[in-house]
Amino acid sequence: MSSPDPQVRAARNPTDPSPERTSEKKRPRSRGPVVAVTGAATGIGALLTAHLAASDAIRQVIAIDERRGEVSEATWHILDVRDPAIAEKLRGADVVVHLALDLDLETDPAARTAYNVRGTQTVLTAAAAAGVHRVVLCTSAMVYGALADNDVPLSEDAELRATAEATGVGDLLEIERLGRRAPRAHPGLNVTVVRPAVLIGGTDTALTRYFESPRLLVVAGSRPTWQFCHVEDLVTALEYAALEKIDGEFAVGCDGWLEQEEVEELSGVRRMELPSAVALGAAARLHRIGLTPSPAGDLAYTMHPWVVSVSRLHDAGWRPKWTNEEVLGALLEEVEGHHTLAGRRLGRKDATAAGAAGATVALLGAAAVVRRARKARRRI
Repeated sequence: MSSPDPQVRAARNPTDPSPERTSEKKRPRSRGPVVAVTGAATGIGALLTAHLAASDAIRQVIAIDERRGEVSEATWHILDVRDPAIAEKLRGADVVVHLALDLDLETDPAARTAYNVRGTQTVLTAAAAAGVHRVVLCTSAMVYGALADNDVPLSEDAELRATAEATGVGDLLEIERLGRRAPRAHPGLNVTVVRPAVLIGGTDTALTRYFESPRLLVVAGSRPTWQFCHVEDLVTALEYAALEKIDGEFAVGCDGWLEQEEVEELSGVRRMELPSAVALGAAARLHRIGLTPSPAGDLAYTMHPWVVSVSRLHDAGWRPKWTNEEVLGALLEEVEGHHTLAGRRLGRKDATAAGAAGATVALLGAAAVVRRARKARRRI
């Protein structure tokens, strides 16, 4: 997902007219839909915009962001998705894929929620006002919740049992609630919800940072299972939704899953195991004193299963290009040279300001707490 630059948002005067640029190069018009993409300049939004612009099945791509991206074939509108003027920019679009979400670990949680929720509200209302008939929202399979009694895999229509205790999950749950309400408030507007598994490919989350640690830390008695989703597969799944080959709510990811032991064997990284009470307690303390950006709730997603079936996409004819093993290998290549320790990411110029590395760092901090306590007891 896109993580809009707060400085860009702050610099723009919302009363200024939105500059627009339209590509001079146009493909021959097809009979396909006109698709608008929010958050189109960066991240998944940029990848999807480029993919759709190159597709003969798409008549036109309308790209919306706070800065202009690199896809010259798209028609660009530069504005904040919270600006009601977006309704005018969406006129003529058949489908809107809303990817302007801020899921940055370092963003202030209150500001992140305000942006994500208000942006989604505005896009849904504006789409209805502009005569758009479908909005595609992208959340995460994390909304199912990571619980010890989860089925493996979860069915796509399983109850959403997540809480707001993990980073950004509260925002995603609220976005899904808005998506469910929108068709009732705006008859004729359809909403499709896409829920990717652990997203890999240029992403930075508490779960990707788990693999930057010198040890893969495991909470004693837990049952970690891992299902990945490469960004390339997410893009093609979003294309399916934009072309209305699938609707409703569905998950996207690699087929099957990996057990923790398989992850350790494939990665060559050994585990460090800690008691649950120690790990959860230390994670909560580290977050409370500001050493980690990730709350203790993130730990659940490294402890309990939350893998999902992708049968709805399969039934629609979609297949992932990547396997879990291949995505894990790609992730390990990405994080090579990145290290997290004692709540800090090391090896980068901004390491001192980077914050903690999510759940894994919380566990590393817990290990340090345990070692200090044991040494103190021995001195008594």
